[in-house]
Amino acid sequence: MTSIFRTAMGTDFDRLHPQLQRRFSVGLASGEACTGRGVMDRVWHGAPWVKPFLALGATRNILVPEPGRAVPFVIENVPYTDTHGRETVTFVRTFDLPGRPRRFDAQMVLSPKGDRILDYLGTHQHLASELHLTAEPDGSLLIRSGEHRFREGMVDVRVPELIGATAEVRESYDDNTARFRIQVQVVNRYFGPLFGYEGSFEATYENIRTHGVRRGLRPVREEARA
Repeated sequence: MTSIFRTAMGTDFDRLHPQLQRRFSVGLASGEACTGRGVMDRVWHGAPWVKPFLALGATRNILVPEPGRAVPFVIENVPYTDTHGRETVTFVRTFDLPGRPRRFDAQMVLSPKGDRILDYLGTHQHLASELHLTAEPDGSLLIRSGEHRFREGMVDVRVPELIGATAEVRESYDDNTARFRIQVQVVNRYFGPLFGYEGSFEATYENIRTHGVRRGLRPVREEARA
């Protein structure tokens, strides 16, 4: 058994920086969870009209409605088996913004074909995105989102490009500072940049057999449709 990320990337996984390989080997097979703690140099928004949509998403822990600088940051990557029997890895990001912390929740599973990652967003997994992972020549990891779907009850529809967005994540490891660096941007094809953040963090690893999945880390509802 290997991690869901190694499976999705195939031999391309071996081109990642060794520290990225370890971080994206978290899973049931490795028996490890990863917690990153650091600072986002900048959390930014696009045009002012974007804020109401970000505020709406924030009610379900999707995106972050306030911008900021030098924002303390935690990301929790914990593997578990969901209620549908799938290996899942949490990507729960907490931004300690002035006034109140904000969370951006995602749970990742391997696609049925095993060639990509499915990213379920928010507390109720109403949004699902396909993620395509690529190792860059410098050993960094590039993640690009593909199709987005909205699911609620009997509804299962593709999110139109007009109101949807493409996410791009670049994660690397800086040997000089012994820190991971991350840059995220979410862009709408027609309206331009919507949201993003960039900064760095250090990672620690825990044994999931003793560490477990802390209360509140799993979503309220787990979507069965892949």
